[in-house]
Order: sequence, then structure tokens, then C-alpha cells
Amino acid sequence: MSADSASINLTNHFLIAMPGLSDELFGRSVVFMCEHSERGALGLVINKPSDILLPRLFEKVDLPMGRDDLNELPVFQGGPVQTERGFVLHDAIVGEEGESVYASTLSIPGGLEMTTSKDVLEAMAAGAGPRRVFVSLGYASWGEGQLESEITENSWLTVEADPSVIFDAPVAERYERAMALLGLQPWMLSPDAGHA
Repeated sequence: MSADSASINLTNHFLIAMPGLSDELFGRSVVFMCEHSERGALGLVINKPSDILLPRLFEKVDLPMGRDDLNELPVFQGGPVQTERGFVLHDAIVGEEGESVYASTLSIPGGLEMTTSKDVLEAMAAGAGPRRVFVSLGYASWGEGQLESEITENSWLTVEADPSVIFDAPVAERYERAMALLGLQPWMLSPDAGHA
């Protein structure tokens, strides 16, 4: 591996699919990168909702939905790996010891955490838990050097993540909002642009 590719760290960045990427899951997708190292990368697709709303997911794991503010929140298709497993992206909640208050939590530089343990859902069921949450089933992953190779092949644009795109932007606008962080609009990159 070259020194250049070893120095890339896209943790807390968005991967934005180039308009020419026609893959069913990754076409027009925005992926929030939770972890990126020389061993590989892990992220969550933030703009592909499933047809399940959060209360239905809670029902499936035998928990009541204790927060009215989450009743209309869709569960997202986070990626093609472990699609039966839940991933909760949320604002960091730190306990007295300076560590996350939830088990099985990955702290992400920039103030977010990704939790895979049921305790975060139990907190939400009790009417508490993180204020801002994004819930997905499954995740996206890349092996060693694979993501760097895809970026070199112009499959992805990258930009530092803005949590408001994840938690506040309407789902249908997340792709355009992520592009706008680069000062771009999708039509500017379209292979058909400029042809009569």
C-alpha cells in the first residue's frame, strides 16, 4: 500500500455516489463513514429508507415505543452486510467515566456514536435515550484498500460529514445536501450534461 492511500482516513465523512454509479443499493447513495483504517471501512447508507417505521422495529424486539418524536422515523437500509442487525447512529452520550453510556458503542470523531446493543433501544423505549437518532438494518463495508480503489475509479466523492444532513434533512434531499457541501449539484457531474 502506498503512503498516500495509508494516510486517507474518511471516518466522519460522507461518501457520495457519483451520478454514474448505477448499483441498486449504492446508486445516488450517501454513506456516513463510521470507521476507516488501513484494515478497511464501515459505513451506514443514510438516504435509503426501508418500508419499516421505528415503532414496528421496536414491536419486533418486544419493546414499547416510548417516544412520540420517533413514531414517523423510518428504519434505513444501512447496507448489504448483516441486514438483520440494528445499528443506531446518535449524538455521543458520555457517562461519568468519560465513556459511552451504552454497551457495544463505537465513538466516532466529531461527536457521534454508533451503538449495536439493545440498551440504546431500551432507553428509547423508556422515553429517554439520545435526542437525535438514525436507525438502520445492515451496514456497508469495504476490505483493505477496496474503498480507496473505488474512490480512485471515481465511484465516490468524499466530504466531511455534517450531522444535520443525517438528522435534520428530509430523506429525499440528503443526496443533494451532501453534494452541496462540496459546492456541487448532481447535474454538474452527469455524463449527459452539456449534450443537446
